[in-house]
Amino acid sequence: MSDAQASYTKANKEQVLRFYAALDQAAPAEMAAVLNDYMAPDYRFRGVHPFNEIDGPGEVAANVWEPLWRALGPVQRRTDIFMAGHNVVGDGGEWVCSMGHLVGLFDEPWLGIPPTGKLLYLRFADFNRVHDGKIVETGFFCDVIGAMRQAGFDPLPPQTGADILVPGPQTHDGLLLEPQSAAEGEQTLALVTQMKDDLQESYGTRVPPELLQRTWHDNMTWYGPSGIGTTHTIPRYQEQHQYPFREALDNIVLNGHVCRFAEGRYACWFGWPNLTMTPTGGFLGMPGCDKRIDMRVVDIYRREGEKLAENWVLIDLPYWLLQQGVDIIGRTLRHR
Repeated sequence: MSDAQASYTKANKEQVLRFYAALDQAAPAEMAAVLNDYMAPDYRFRGVHPFNEIDGPGEVAANVWEPLWRALGPVQRRTDIFMAGHNVVGDGGEWVCSMGHLVGLFDEPWLGIPPTGKLLYLRFADFNRVHDGKIVETGFFCDVIGAMRQAGFDPLPPQTGADILVPGPQTHDGLLLEPQSAAEGEQTLALVTQMKDDLQESYGTRVPPELLQRTWHDNMTWYGPSGIGTTHTIPRYQEQHQYPFREALDNIVLNGHVCRFAEGRYACWFGWPNLTMTPTGGFLGMPGCDKRIDMRVVDIYRREGEKLAENWVLIDLPYWLLQQGVDIIGRTLRHR
């Protein structure tokens, strides 16, 4: 990475951090002013269902941040991973990725979920593209089903992995506030690309653990969304997520990513959608159907040496289910 590129990456990080600070300190009525300060006029937002695609800072403030900040009161942002880099997909661009939890007292309804008066941890990952000092595009994923479960509503059958509060990196080094080694980032990006290609070529098969061992540590940890859960080691990952996923979903097609980059020993991507598939039945307790269904996914990775050691995953499961005729939010809360 050249000195000029490192300086630009650092400036983008600092701009996103300033936005977070302003957003976190703002009252709900101040959200529109904050977003107008930091976002371009033609700002584009992609969020999990029910937010989906929204254009313009004012609309995003009114539909995303104001309701959430009203629900949680004073919000603490607990960031576990923070990184930036040049997108290797399409027209590229410079992006900043952040992952962690938004934490507050759940005192007002949110998305129809009744408040508990207790602490709520909303797991999130977001991607912000910065251009000429303004945020021009965002991808925002949060675990809506995780919030529902904390409020006492369990909209899905028992999950295959563990239901835990998802932690940050085992190494506690995920806040990359300074630019990292370009060589390290290139090695990480090459490794996740190899992993992606291996899995893509094996869709439709019950892959042996030896295929995963090419790119994953034997004691890897996979942190899935609520509804699937967290699992540990290659054999348990395959048993508790990969095999149920592959055996219940057919004709999986990788559509690619909106954003993919690496910095240091971390890499990330998201798609809109990443995958398209035909559910044959069984995944998340759903019956089979002949529809082609899209899946929006975030993956964030930590490399340790020559292998991937940790993978944080968020999937827009409410959207995936809605395409099959199941409004997971409305169905659950209508019968509370």
